Amino acid sequence: MRVSEKYYDEIFNFSGQWDVPSQCGLRILDKQPGKKTVIVTELYQDNPGTSVTYAGYSLARQICERKGINLNEVQYLECNPDTNSKLSFYDEAYFEVTFPEQHGGAGRPQYRQLTADEVKALFDNCKL
Repeated sequence: MRVSEKYYDEIFNFSGQWDVPSQCGLRILDKQPGKKTVIVTELYQDNPGTSVTYAGYSLARQICERKGINLNEVQYLECNPDTNSKLSFYDEAYFEVTFPEQHGGAGRPQYRQLTADEVKALFDNCKL
């Protein structure tokens, strides 16, 4: 169950829960002035540590710090890539994640699954 490289531009190494070395796929889209779309892709068994969902806000911060991006100008998406599995758990899905910490709050992140049309629009004129 390998994740196709079409889902990411680079492998991003990050410090997961309890500082466990972890990896995800990373793609950054710059389609709007003043707004970047950061897409983190789950690598399943190729990730030795924390999943992108459990890393959450910490992963978003690490990406923004290392890439010189303002976290408040980011649309943050998590991708569960299609792995051609018979299990529906592994069907392709994109989720927009909003972290309460971005706005000085606390609590759980909010997830919204993107529609097929939103995903298509996201990647219009992008290499896949």
